[in-house]
Amino acid sequence: MYDVIIVGAGPAGMTAATYALRSGKTVLVIEGETIGGQMSNSPRIENFPTVKASSGSDLADKMFEQMSEFGAELELDKVLSVEKRGEKDFLVKCEYNTYNSKAVIWATGAKHRHIGVEGEEELIGKGVSYCALCDGAFFTGEDVVMIGDANTALSYTMFLSNCCKHVYICTLFDRWFGEKAMVDAVLARENVSYEHNLSLQKFLTDDQGTLKGLVFRNTKDGSERRYDVKGCFIAVGQIPCNDAIKDLVDLDKGGYVLAGEDTLTKTPGLFVAGDCRSKRIRQVTTAAADGSVAAIAAANYIDTL
Repeated sequence: MYDVIIVGAGPAGMTAATYALRSGKTVLVIEGETIGGQMSNSPRIENFPTVKASSGSDLADKMFEQMSEFGAELELDKVLSVEKRGEKDFLVKCEYNTYNSKAVIWATGAKHRHIGVEGEEELIGKGVSYCALCDGAFFTGEDVVMIGDANTALSYTMFLSNCCKHVYICTLFDRWFGEKAMVDAVLARENVSYEHNLSLQKFLTDDQGTLKGLVFRNTKDGSERRYDVKGCFIAVGQIPCNDAIKDLVDLDKGGYVLAGEDTLTKTPGLFVAGDCRSKRIRQVTTAAADGSVAAIAAANYIDTL
């Protein structure tokens, strides 16, 4: 049995692992997808303390190296359920194995939200993408559309503008929701333009079933706007990954775990950290802060058993 099982190897989970290990606890980190989580897909991070600029993948590598040097164990597996079987016994069931621990830190983050327009799912990998860092190079020299109005969309636009001929940003509302510094930097690019108040209506495809254009409706005047592009990148928010613990926690209407800055849930011994927690600000720094708080709280919980 481990002292602490941490589910998720993003900035929250890896920070939690480092702090729990420094508290003298045995730690298993379980990750079902990518080390670093969504941070690993960020082309450039400039707001993490002591790091002037770094790709998300490089920062994730450093966090992983740090927790590994302290002795964290890592399993690549998908968690299916978490059960509490006694005062100090959590059972974590995965696709391939089952693990036990005295405490659990849930740090699964969130996944990309889809728009829900007909044909979207079929076009993933055929012109539609949710990760500019992963797929941007496939559209070198092409015009692309970026749908979104917050920091992720702006960061992706900066990256795409380095390789694409032109990036058209389409936002649903009439304002930006990202940091002013990022907005200013993006709009200073000569090959970037934007249009507000656009609602996506239709994906256009060619005979091979790949993307060839998008049709939007202007929400102010009802006019139609068409973009003839082969690439569309979507960054319109996230959906938390909390299904496996939904019976052990309280969730808000968006599916995020209701927990305060202390990271405590209604189940003693179960702590939640990072983007899967109900909170106003979701940044790498706030995820790391949650991880440190959750780890210290978990260590204190174990010490009182």
